Amino acid sequence: MYAQVPSSTVLGIDAYIVKVEVHLENNPPKFFMVGLPEGAVKESKSRVFSAIKNSGYQYRPKRTTINLAPADIKKEGSAFDLPIAVGLLAAYGHVKHENLKDYILLGELALDGNLRPIHGALPISICAKSNGVRGIILPENNAKEASLTDELEIIPANNLRDVVEFLNDESPIPPFTIDIDSLFEEQSQYRIDFTDVKGQEHVKRALEVAAAGNHNIIMIGPPGSGKTMIAKRFPTILPKMTLPEALSTTKIHSVAGLMEEGQGIIATRPFRSPHHTISDAALVGGGRIPRPGEVSLAHHGVLFLDELPEFKKNVLEVMRQPLENDTVTISRALVSLSYPANFMLIAAMNPCPCGYATDPNNTCSCSVPQIQKYMSKVSGPLLDRIDIHIEVPAVKFSELSSDRKGEPSTNIRERVQAAREYQLERFDDREEMYCNADMDSKDIRKYCTVGEQSRSLLKSAITKLGLSARAYDRILKVSRTIADLEGAEDIRPEFISEAIQYRSLDRQLWA
Repeated sequence: MYAQVPSSTVLGIDAYIVKVEVHLENNPPKFFMVGLPEGAVKESKSRVFSAIKNSGYQYRPKRTTINLAPADIKKEGSAFDLPIAVGLLAAYGHVKHENLKDYILLGELALDGNLRPIHGALPISICAKSNGVRGIILPENNAKEASLTDELEIIPANNLRDVVEFLNDESPIPPFTIDIDSLFEEQSQYRIDFTDVKGQEHVKRALEVAAAGNHNIIMIGPPGSGKTMIAKRFPTILPKMTLPEALSTTKIHSVAGLMEEGQGIIATRPFRSPHHTISDAALVGGGRIPRPGEVSLAHHGVLFLDELPEFKKNVLEVMRQPLENDTVTISRALVSLSYPANFMLIAAMNPCPCGYATDPNNTCSCSVPQIQKYMSKVSGPLLDRIDIHIEVPAVKFSELSSDRKGEPSTNIRERVQAAREYQLERFDDREEMYCNADMDSKDIRKYCTVGEQSRSLLKSAITKLGLSARAYDRILKVSRTIADLEGAEDIRPEFISEAIQYRSLDRQLWA
């Protein structure tokens, strides 16, 4: 007795088809599972047989062999419970074989036969569509996410008996459909806003410039000055996510199992804020079969590193590749996988170990060598990838107690969006260039030409203020963004002057 049930699983953020083959023999009962199953897959035996019994189906134990093909790739997760159970019932004659070829089956089984949600529904539905499959049968909680792929029947099921009766044409289940545009609009609302931030107008201006040019930014200020609060609101002023960006981000969160119940799609830009004790594997991804890390979970969003000098040096250094290439490649003995990691970096730090070097209201207890050692924990190569340094002073009581609200995020976002459109038009003939932060030295010479007055100002900044050589290109790129925000073709001296103010660490204020 033999049956074959189509299923699927993910490898990285993409899925591939898995054929679940079931073979029964009239020999002494024994159970074999082959095809490189991992722990959760091996444990499906107990769940599957209990679910079959508690769903009211009778069978006589036989010698059972389950094969997960292709057999040379490791299989993870509990999503194979449902196809294994249906394959066994088909081999026993409880399910019509002719209907099995039309649908991919996915789902974790509870012992009573109910279906529990699985990870990776969106990439699996994309794989099903590309392979010409008619539809997917999966747990009801995953239906909204899977239905983001059009031209595919999504059959939501609550338990094993529902699936069997559907495949036997005894009890139809209407395909699940959604209005993607309505769902996208519903999920694209932020719960926080820049109106919550009191004072710090120059910091909000720096964040607006960073958002307009996609520049990485670091904030330096004493404890309690609002660095974290401001950073959390930064995604609200970034351009709204497009549907392709949302689908790409949703795939990663789906594979990682971070989708909230009923969410369906990630339509707001992610904000990830790992603790400074994080390991390098957790930050960029890792594991025996690599899983996405924080840099990938922040794809098309923001990665916020608070207390930057407290992160381990090796953890900060592994970020250099994703910051440069917008992807991270993880190689292991079993497999090598690449995950997207196109994010904006926001970092925050104190000006010294005690935090009060620049606070007029508190006395700093740190010596100069202590401050220098503290600041040196952030390496030059990492700072090379951060265009804007901004000081965040303590908020005055008069600003804290004021009833005046700040400018809403929607107003700032409109200016940011207009500046991004200028950049898209400017780089229309360049592949893989979408914003000013992507410019290299050659592009800077082409798009960031300055007049004699601006050149003289730059010379003074380099020679008199002690700015480093690496700051020169950063100042020009940020100046170009400021000009875009103002709708100006030329980089005027006042734009250069503002950009110079965004190089605090190069001015070595705490040396």
